[in-house]
Amino acid sequence: MEFKDYYKTLELTPEASQDDIRKAYRKLARKYHPDVSKEKDAETRMREVNEANDVLRDEEKRAAYDQLRTNVSSGGAAPGPGWDRGFEFAGGDGHAPNEAEFHDFLSSLFKQAERQRRGSGADPRQASAQQPYKGEDHHADIEISLEDSLNGVTRELGLRSVQLDAQGRPQLVNRTLSVKIPVGVRAGQMIRLSGQGMPGEAGGPAGDLFLTVHFAPHPVYQVQGRDLSMKLPVAPWEAACGGQVRVPTLQGEVEVSISAGSQPGSKLRLRGKGLPGEPAGDLYLVLDVVWPPATTEAAKEAYQALAKAAPFNPRRHLGVQG
Repeated sequence: MEFKDYYKTLELTPEASQDDIRKAYRKLARKYHPDVSKEKDAETRMREVNEANDVLRDEEKRAAYDQLRTNVSSGGAAPGPGWDRGFEFAGGDGHAPNEAEFHDFLSSLFKQAERQRRGSGADPRQASAQQPYKGEDHHADIEISLEDSLNGVTRELGLRSVQLDAQGRPQLVNRTLSVKIPVGVRAGQMIRLSGQGMPGEAGGPAGDLFLTVHFAPHPVYQVQGRDLSMKLPVAPWEAACGGQVRVPTLQGEVEVSISAGSQPGSKLRLRGKGLPGEPAGDLYLVLDVVWPPATTEAAKEAYQALAKAAPFNPRRHLGVQG
């Protein structure tokens, strides 16, 4: 995901004044308004211009955006994919936030700031009558290994979020949480940390933090739910004649039987050797026949002897001879 640089969208620098922003918006609106523009992507560009203008023309929204932008940028340049790692976003369904959700995150923050300002007026009766609000729920990602799901683990997770100070102004906050990863957790599953979201207002309870679990790429296994799969290299004679081979699993090595005449792509199922759960997942072995290289005279002679001992035409189904 690419961080959206609102200044770049409006063809401005971060030092632009409010007057500069107004002028830039009017110029681009004349250029990209769908009713008059001849640009192919006019509708998309106009939507981007409106979004950028909506944030930058508001002093408080701009201040929060600048604070986030400074934190996720290097030398003022827009960072590439992964800029949002470690950030908490309000709302959503646990998936990685896109640019629209980032904008919604800012909007929800300022709605909360406005409520806080209304409840902090000089009249104490007005403040005491403010309705309690539950704090916003937040979402963030956590990446773990397959072994973490097998055994369970406690991880220290560093997060960044925007919170409101005593005056209702947004500020960037770094914090560290100790997170217990339960045994058998699955990719896409959400871990709820009660009360770890945005603080409540006027005595309201704090929101919750939902962590969406992702598995780090594994050098051996692929994951589908609780099931795992892996390519199992076998020698030609093991596939042709059958035999016993040792196979790694998350729980340790096991011995499996290869049936005589097995073909590449054949699958073997090891029940209960996937990720733990009720029931536990399975491990699927996909046979991958690996031929030894003919790099010596002895190996070449062995292949030639095999061709004589077991003659067959692998292209017969294509209708060709030899």
